[in-house]
Amino acid sequence: MSYQKPRAAGRGGGGGDYEGYAIGALALLALALVVGAWGAAELAAATSAAPKPPGDPFELLGDLAGRGRFAWAPADSYWAAGLGGGLFVLAVTVAFVVAWRQGKGHAIDRAARNLSTDRGLSRYTDGKAKLAPGVFAGPGPVIGTLVPGAKLPLRATWEDMLTVVAGPRTGKTTCYAVPAILDAPGPVIVTSNKRDIVDATRGAREAAASASGGRCWVFDPQGVAGAGASWWWDPLSYVTDVRSARKLAAVWANASKEPGERTDAYFDNAGQELLAQLLLAAASAGKAVSQVYRWLQDPDEEEPVQALAGAGHELSADGLRASIHLPDRQRAGVYGTAARVASFLSDPRVLEWVEGPGGTRPQFVPEALVGSQGTLYSLSREGEGSSGPLVTALTAAVLEAAEAKAAASVGGRLALPLLAVLDEVANVCRWRELPDLYSHYGSRGIVVLSILQSWAQGEGCWGEQGMRKLWDASNVKVFAGGVSDLRFLEGLSQLYGEYERMSRSRTSGPTGSSVSWSTQRQRALSVDALAAMPAGRAAVSLSGTRPVIVETVPWMRRLDAAVVEASLARYGGPGGHSGPALPAPGLVAAAQGEGR
Repeated sequence: MSYQKPRAAGRGGGGGDYEGYAIGALALLALALVVGAWGAAELAAATSAAPKPPGDPFELLGDLAGRGRFAWAPADSYWAAGLGGGLFVLAVTVAFVVAWRQGKGHAIDRAARNLSTDRGLSRYTDGKAKLAPGVFAGPGPVIGTLVPGAKLPLRATWEDMLTVVAGPRTGKTTCYAVPAILDAPGPVIVTSNKRDIVDATRGAREAAASASGGRCWVFDPQGVAGAGASWWWDPLSYVTDVRSARKLAAVWANASKEPGERTDAYFDNAGQELLAQLLLAAASAGKAVSQVYRWLQDPDEEEPVQALAGAGHELSADGLRASIHLPDRQRAGVYGTAARVASFLSDPRVLEWVEGPGGTRPQFVPEALVGSQGTLYSLSREGEGSSGPLVTALTAAVLEAAEAKAAASVGGRLALPLLAVLDEVANVCRWRELPDLYSHYGSRGIVVLSILQSWAQGEGCWGEQGMRKLWDASNVKVFAGGVSDLRFLEGLSQLYGEYERMSRSRTSGPTGSSVSWSTQRQRALSVDALAAMPAGRAAVSLSGTRPVIVETVPWMRRLDAAVVEASLARYGGPGGHSGPALPAPGLVAAAQGEGR
């Protein structure tokens, strides 16, 4: 928690601050009277026979007070009256403007004046941050412009991990997701449950991809953006050994569970292991992924055991054989648990995206995306029939491919960073390992922007410790309002620290009255101020510096807004994402001509 010494009057909004205003105003008024009297005498001497005053205004004050070396003439009074009237009008005008500006600003802006800044903020402002060797030095994702003033832009670097917590309709997409995608210099992966991000950014990303030999891929099994299955991805391409089979089974199992859903220590673990064995069997035998679901419907089938044994996975074959020969009720529970996790494989619309029809459509390869400036949009709705397990698995496959490429690169880092914008991450990409990987990915050139609607949403996905781990590993923590969770807001209020406010008190007694001054520590940002965060503002905590308030910057205020507008015009209509499409010439020209 940080503390701040008393600032100039008016920074705290209390009675003591108005006392400070009054004292300052009286001092300025006295100075104005002295200088005004001297100026009137000078003007009178220049325009009439009145005597010339001394050169020092305070010497003139002494003469008028009784020394008598200067005689005040009638002409001096005329000029004094004129100057006084003019100064009065000017003072009233200035006071009105100041009061208007004070009243016009948001309450959060006035509270922001109680936040101090330090040299650590230069990492995010001047573009000259001392970055680790090999870190891409281009401008990073926009955070906002510093309040008060809203003129100093803040940007993350390409080694920072970001987390945004904000309620519905607070500008998460327009102010953070879309601008970050537009600024990305390398490959991008996006998850969401809505099409707006795809509509707004596909044009710019198509232009960037075409220049580097890549392309945009829209993974949309549930028709969120109306994209048809013009390509496919084989989940079994991820499965190369026992370890990867278990990881894929765990991803599917965790992603298929609803927040707060009860688990069974035996059947959940046994069902997940069974699913891993069948995935490994299908991959070893060169089968389509739908074969896994067929095997789950026939517990007596020995074909997967033979496939495992034939590929040299003897222990896995023994484990699968043991499951097949379990007592009937026990076996039904294990197979039923695994079948529930893989139930999406029974949907023909999903299978279009994960099984190739004889090579007539291109196959998505995560390693190829990581090596280009292409983009993958993964879309899924929540609830029954969600394709979230596939979205999560595809996300994990791409990020692990990026990690492998980084490990093989100079300095263990991607030369062009990969940006992962995980919008609605707790709903459509429930990847349990993400909090553990957050800090590690930052050192690999893999920048993740996770967007959540609330703290509780994150706890429902990763648990209390997992959410705290992800939050603590974030170099840039953004709260953009729309949340009423008092526990979360209280923690933020404590994080933003306190400041010292001058307070004046008057004591009256038989012998008269006395005035005393004291300092009081107050929260820089109270819980109610954070709960009432207005649209267009965000509270931001940055690594290595004190928290700040920013004005968010929607894409509509960017220099390349025309690129987004062109993308919306091209892809925003019905069927706009129905197939692969190279950008129109106007989109390419706009993307190349506009500054980001």
